[in-house]
Amino acid sequence: MVRDVTPSPPWRVLADGTRRAAATDGPSRRRLLLQVGAAVVVVIVAVVGASLLLARQIAEREAVSAAAQVSDLLAESVVQGALDDDLLSADPVAAAAARARVRDGVGDRVLSSAALVRVKLWTSDGRIVYSDEDRLVGRSYPLEAEELEALDSPRLEAEVTDLTRPENELERDQGKLLEVYRPVWTPSGQPLLFETYTRYSQVSNRTGQLWSSFAGLLASSLLLLVVLLVPVIWALLDRLRRSQDQREALLQDAVDASARERQRIAARLHDGVVQELVAASYSVAAAAQEAERDRATPMAHRLEQAAATVRGSIAGLRSLLVDIYPPSLSSAGLATAVGDLAGAARSHGLTLDLRLPGPGEESGLDTTGERLVFQVAQETVRNAVAHADARSLAVHLRYDERSVQLEVVDDGAGFDSTVAQEAAEHGHFGLRLLPDLARDGGAHLFLSTAPGSGTRWLLEVPRS
Repeated sequence: MVRDVTPSPPWRVLADGTRRAAATDGPSRRRLLLQVGAAVVVVIVAVVGASLLLARQIAEREAVSAAAQVSDLLAESVVQGALDDDLLSADPVAAAAARARVRDGVGDRVLSSAALVRVKLWTSDGRIVYSDEDRLVGRSYPLEAEELEALDSPRLEAEVTDLTRPENELERDQGKLLEVYRPVWTPSGQPLLFETYTRYSQVSNRTGQLWSSFAGLLASSLLLLVVLLVPVIWALLDRLRRSQDQREALLQDAVDASARERQRIAARLHDGVVQELVAASYSVAAAAQEAERDRATPMAHRLEQAAATVRGSIAGLRSLLVDIYPPSLSSAGLATAVGDLAGAARSHGLTLDLRLPGPGEESGLDTTGERLVFQVAQETVRNAVAHADARSLAVHLRYDERSVQLEVVDDGAGFDSTVAQEAAEHGHFGLRLLPDLARDGGAHLFLSTAPGSGTRWLLEVPRS
């Protein structure tokens, strides 16, 4: 670890050693399938909920309408034929006889239904001239506007009974009731209001039957839809997986092609331009020595300057070659490659503190692991040289029994590590790239930085 006397900003974990799941891994596919399935379930629940609510309302209306039609049929086929004009007679005896005839015609057939609770016949002025409840006969109550309208404009009406009204005093212990009324006429054409009270449980039962039928049909249809969707979703997921495989293969080909091209360019530069410049530097240096022996001091001085310029160009090219492709990574090992990479920072005027494992020590990493360490070293050193405005750089590489550790520290400007986008805009692309590299390699990556406090990177790659 690099030590200094100034307090360092706290470490921020950018990668915790957990590898990112590949796009084609089973869990990701299952997770995607679960997400699609959850979305389908949500849609189905929403559709089913709305549909069943609407279906229940429709079923309730249909049940009310069916109960009203039953009362209408009773009025038309039974009650209408049993009416007598004496129901309206002022003679109590005649009226009682007329009510008895109505009771004989209506009672057994109409009131035999357990659903019917009460039957009433009203005059237009609100007087009850017949009821199966004798206590109601002769009483008068004001008719509601809807009931008067049904008499004036003959039609069938159905509504939930308001049991708080005075005329419903004797029905209050019957629970919720459905009230149906329509006009009927005596033989002389005198209109009466025929009113029935039906237990609402009859409507509820009918509603439940209709709703159950609709719900079963809807549920089976949706289940069939889900069954049909499963192979479609599975095929789409399989196509997505193949597309991801193809994209990753193309990306890998591009990476491999880039590595081969970088290697080819580096080899051509090393075997061509660099060697020619080395030969030229030797020739110029030899000419400078000859000029010195011939006492041509000005010429010797100029030739020495030219030789120094050529040697500087050679050093710059070699640094560039290390950036383009590190041949020492595969030939001389990780420590040598990191040392070559860090050594290039000297050509940019930075003071370098380089600590590497001793000769002969092996990293214990495979090619992918060593490449990860080199890439992190390359990116962090490049950021320190190009963007940090640093004066010194420390690169420490250590091997222990469990991991390979790389620490890169600069005394530059630092940045706010919590604002990734801002850091990227200022050139710190490693904040976006390095965590992905570390996660792909199953490594730990830590960052400690703050404006004005320099930047410290720590990479730990577990040994296999």
